[in-house]
Amino acid sequence: MAAASPAPAVADPVVLPEVLRWANDAEGGAPYIFHPADRPDQLVGFEVELAEALCARLGCRSRFVQYNWANLIPGLRQGGNYDLILAALERTPENLAQVAMSRPYFTFGQQLVTRASDTGIHALDDLTGRRVGVLASTLSHRLVTRHAGIEARVYDENVNYFRDLELGRIDAVLTDSPIAAVHLKDRPGLRRAGPPFAPSHYAIAVPLGATGLLARIDEALGQLIADGTLRRIYGRYGLWDETQAGLAAWTPGIDEGRAVSSPTDGNASSPERPKAGFGSAWRYLPILLEAAVTTLWVTLASMALAVAGGLALALARCHGPRLLRLLAVAYIEVFRGTPLLLQLYFIYFGLAQALGWRLSAGVAAVLTLGLNYAANEAENLRAGLEAVPRGQTEAALALGLSPALTLRRVLLPQALRISLPGMTNDLIALFKDSSIVSVIGLVELTKEFLIRSLDAGDYVGLGLLTAAIYLAMGHAASRAARALERRLRA
Repeated sequence: MAAASPAPAVADPVVLPEVLRWANDAEGGAPYIFHPADRPDQLVGFEVELAEALCARLGCRSRFVQYNWANLIPGLRQGGNYDLILAALERTPENLAQVAMSRPYFTFGQQLVTRASDTGIHALDDLTGRRVGVLASTLSHRLVTRHAGIEARVYDENVNYFRDLELGRIDAVLTDSPIAAVHLKDRPGLRRAGPPFAPSHYAIAVPLGATGLLARIDEALGQLIADGTLRRIYGRYGLWDETQAGLAAWTPGIDEGRAVSSPTDGNASSPERPKAGFGSAWRYLPILLEAAVTTLWVTLASMALAVAGGLALALARCHGPRLLRLLAVAYIEVFRGTPLLLQLYFIYFGLAQALGWRLSAGVAAVLTLGLNYAANEAENLRAGLEAVPRGQTEAALALGLSPALTLRRVLLPQALRISLPGMTNDLIALFKDSSIVSVIGLVELTKEFLIRSLDAGDYVGLGLLTAAIYLAMGHAASRAARALERRLRA
């Protein structure tokens, strides 16, 4: 992650809170954090167990906060979302420029993975002019980007690049050694291309200035290493080896040029990747329905804001003074001509940085989607207003109705009826576009599907189930709109 100017120092708490909120992204998968296929309501992984052991040692209760991995550091710097990051965050100069980081809790290396048939590939130097898959905002990403002649293919999660490698869409994958260990288990067509290299560490991140909290975390981590707790946790996931044993002697600035052994060399085994199947998908239905509730309220609240804003814009453009018309046109063009994701980042992170407006994820999501879709609804309603015959306005005024009453009683009801099909189409589109809010930490239906499909190894069954939920919500919205059309027609 690129270095940024340090955020304002955070006041260091004298007493730790009763509940310590730690952030991670459950889409990270095994062995870090995942839901077992046979226990979809439980969250496990070595980082989950480490967080619980750490909080127990600190005398706090542990609370997991789901957040998009690529935005973990901005979310921590913004404040208010969580207290620390425990999510395979690398202890690199880029990250240390933005957050304070603890002593390491895990040592890993970069593992190059290729197809078993590509026997001539042993290092990055053998991949000049070829395509390498990497996870966004990681050390792997930076290493490949700095290597001249290699084309980096950037992914948002660590499953699809293995799939693309198997399918021949890319030539290699560079990833962290624990990720490679898990995903190579059931992929005989892939192999390790040489030993792990470029050793580095995962560490816990806290806000800049939280020196007291950081000292307590360092002390607790040292105790977990010394009393064997860390070894027992890592042993359950097949991660303990002589490299991890070296954590006890770590000091800042220690030489990290040694080789990194593969975490599968131990006796314990990594989690088995479950097989895909339609029958197993149904156990996730309650979980997907719970996530669909988030999708539903975000969509409906955003649409309500969009219709209200669109109506105001349409009236300003059709009946307002010249300055107001120009402002309405400018608004519509800006929001229709810029990416929705950019608008979401601007409202959620930009306003917090520039003005100190620390909006919650839900508020920022509704505000962004509502403001964006208001531009579309403005055009729908403007078309409806202009479609009403001008003679009706003249007749209403001739009968003594005021312009405002003519607009409210004559023009708007007809314009709404004309615009309703287009607005219904936008509502259905909004159900799908709401998936973008997962980047700021809201676990809606699509994000839940991505997390669970990774855990279950089933994109087909869970995908069809998720699509059916979207279809049901969209169909219900269509039926409600048709009923409203019949009412307005009467």
